[in-house]
Amino acid sequence: MEKGGRGDIIVIGAGALGLASALALARDGWQVEVLEAAGVGAGASGGLVGALSPHIPRGWSDKKQLQLDALIGADAYWREVETLGGLAPGYARTGRWMPLTAPEAAARMAADGAEARRHWPADFTWEVVPAAMLPAWVDPEAAPWGAVHETLSARLHPRRALAALVAALEALGGRVRCGTEVRAVRPGCVDLAGAHLSTEAIVIAAGTGGAGLVAPAMPGSAGLGVKGQAALLRPAGPPPPAMIYGDGLYVVPHDDGSVAVGSTSEKAFSDPAATDSQLDDLIARAARLCPPLRGAAVLERWAGVRPRAPKADPLVGPVPGWPGVFVANGGFRTGFGFAPLIGAAIADLAAGRPSGLPARFTPAGHGLAPSGAALRPGAAPRNGSG
Repeated sequence: MEKGGRGDIIVIGAGALGLASALALARDGWQVEVLEAAGVGAGASGGLVGALSPHIPRGWSDKKQLQLDALIGADAYWREVETLGGLAPGYARTGRWMPLTAPEAAARMAADGAEARRHWPADFTWEVVPAAMLPAWVDPEAAPWGAVHETLSARLHPRRALAALVAALEALGGRVRCGTEVRAVRPGCVDLAGAHLSTEAIVIAAGTGGAGLVAPAMPGSAGLGVKGQAALLRPAGPPPPAMIYGDGLYVVPHDDGSVAVGSTSEKAFSDPAATDSQLDDLIARAARLCPPLRGAAVLERWAGVRPRAPKADPLVGPVPGWPGVFVANGGFRTGFGFAPLIGAAIADLAAGRPSGLPARFTPAGHGLAPSGAALRPGAAPRNGSG
């Protein structure tokens, strides 16, 4: 199976976590093949928004430190991806404005600035800007108590970023096969419709479709799929130069002059791909928040289901009882932000190195124990639905 490197590895899923893992594995000497049931970014990764933003700095944790590391390293990561494959991911560090609607929020966010100064490098700032000093593209009525301006946030264009990852992977000899549905997985083997692929190792990064593949080994791993709706707008004039975030709504300017707004967070839904009045409300709220969006043309309406692991953290690590099988799933709202570090962690795990990820990200950290069938070496999954 050796081909001048570590060996063959199959990655299931061509979203942000799958492609970042594939690229890291290819860099580490593996012969990588990505299997995707539909197309690149067919799930939540193929959306519109692309905001890479930190959590509020209060209540510092290992997860917030990891997110900080990922955001700081994003410049170099996406620059290398573009250099390898020759495609631009639409990445830029734009910063973010967060309108304040009450004096209590202004006081709390000012205190958060002290936490940011304690934990963030001095290159990045978090400050409360008075209402009288807001930029013209933040409506003062939406920010009567001013706004937080932080300079750590960045954005990318999700679909272009995925295309850039594919190009970088192919430049290193990797391959992406779309239209290839995986029916089941077991150590050393991936089952397709009428075919079985032998491989040294497997990474399951199939988003909402990945839960069925790991369920035989980890009952309860499905987590929760949360629907999101977003829109892509074309302002009549210059778009805002930085991101705006207010009351759960992101306004993200892309480098082609379009502006993404999103997204809803729906735990109950009947049609995962349908847009409705909830998106209309988002578009109207974005226009109230950002004057350049008033009267903007709607270029695209999008909806998709974001995979959420059993707990509010990504699920990353070896699948219990299945040697050589790893999972990287549950990116939810942080998939692109964490993708570079999760990809590197998967490469470390596949090579037998420590991942460096918090224990809370692992299957055990999510409370997932192996099933009895998974404990038998080579046991075939009981359930083959992907």
